[in-house]
Amino acid sequence: MQFQDDIKMLFFSGDTDGAVPALGSVKWIKKLNWNVVKPWVGWVQGEEVQGFIEQYEGGLDFATVRGVGHMAPQWKRAPMQYLITQWIHDQPI
Repeated sequence: MQFQDDIKMLFFSGDTDGAVPALGSVKWIKKLNWNVVKPWVGWVQGEEVQGFIEQYEGGLDFATVRGVGHMAPQWKRAPMQYLITQWIHDQPI
């Protein structure tokens, strides 16, 4: 599959979300059949694992957020700000 190199995508999902579960997001991403560029690794903010992130070809990064649902930016404000800021600036997460 041909990918456009200048488009980045961040998809995140809370790991306790009953409405839009992370497992459903993982299954949806797997159906894209995109190769994994960087396998699951924990992402840390404030000396605590806040979730896990996996990177796929095509510029897609999928992150889970530990202990929250789809309102992750509201309930995990500091970790989400860290995740998104690091991602926007192409910094390690």
